[in-house]
Amino acid sequence: MSAPAPPTPAPGAISEFFWSGARRGQLMIQRCQACGTYIHLPRPVCRACHSFDLLGEPVSGRGSLYSFTETHRPFHPFFVDRVPYLVAVVELEEQAGLRVLTNLVRVAEADVRIGMAVQVEFERLSDDLTIPVFAPAVAA
Repeated sequence: MSAPAPPTPAPGAISEFFWSGARRGQLMIQRCQACGTYIHLPRPVCRACHSFDLLGEPVSGRGSLYSFTETHRPFHPFFVDRVPYLVAVVELEEQAGLRVLTNLVRVAEADVRIGMAVQVEFERLSDDLTIPVFAPAVAA
């Protein structure tokens, strides 16, 4: 019996740049071309200036841990063998308040600290799905 497939997002025109960027190993965040505001989750209009001129742009992938929780119950059959895992909110360095919901990897829950520096990595879950995850940043 094969392992269950991961839940797969259904990218639309507004979010396709995010998923295709992840497949290439690049974190892409929507940015307003009129005022420069980064927007996540992707939207059809800028919340700051109401422009429709929005594009996906690469970002550094660096940030700090804003919040997290350790999950012990799988919400989908794919996650049965992956629990427990850490769900995190990461604030990206490009803009105050620019936060992404993600998984925190390569760290034990006991070692996690709010504000810790994190860096994006990419996890390939299937041929069609690669997701950005974050791990503790390695000191330069």
